[in-house]
Amino acid sequence: MFFSEKTGMKATQQLKDEHEGIRVMLGILEKVSNRFETTGTVEKEHFDRIIEFLTIFVDKCHNAKEEELLFPAMLAASTQAKAPVEALLDEHKAGRGYIGEMCRAYTSYLEGNGPLSGNIAENARGYISLLREHIGKENDVLLEVADKLLSAEKQDELNGGFEKIEEVRIGRGKHEEFHGLLKELSGIYS
Repeated sequence: MFFSEKTGMKATQQLKDEHEGIRVMLGILEKVSNRFETTGTVEKEHFDRIIEFLTIFVDKCHNAKEEELLFPAMLAASTQAKAPVEALLDEHKAGRGYIGEMCRAYTSYLEGNGPLSGNIAENARGYISLLREHIGKENDVLLEVADKLLSAEKQDELNGGFEKIEEVRIGRGKHEEFHGLLKELSGIYS
């Protein structure tokens, strides 16, 4: 299971579970972009759905949970969280840059403006590398610190906020739809 049941779970564990789903998608993106670079072609529907996952789930949902709720809660609990939070925010911004460049090259490719598979694959590799390191930092350091800083009540409050972000940003049921997408594409690109 890529995302676990959220009931009774710490907010930090929910983020770790989402990280596992993101890691699965990064592996899929790696295979798709390598194939794209090698053959110059891509299964459009699959790539479109991968991009949707990365832009909607990763950025508008998962990153929003961190940027709007977790990071401010940590900063309120300890000024020592400032430097790591700022570094992680910079990495979120860098990730958006890679996705933006990958999408621009992909749009150009779809418009018939030449074989831009190398540019797509290059940005995909940069994004994959960045996110794998980023997730490691968050799981192994930041979320461990958050567990020490944040009370059980604050974790519950964050969970409530996470649910609201999911409903507002991606819509009811979309989380489960993305779970299905991971299973489907994992079966194809294993």
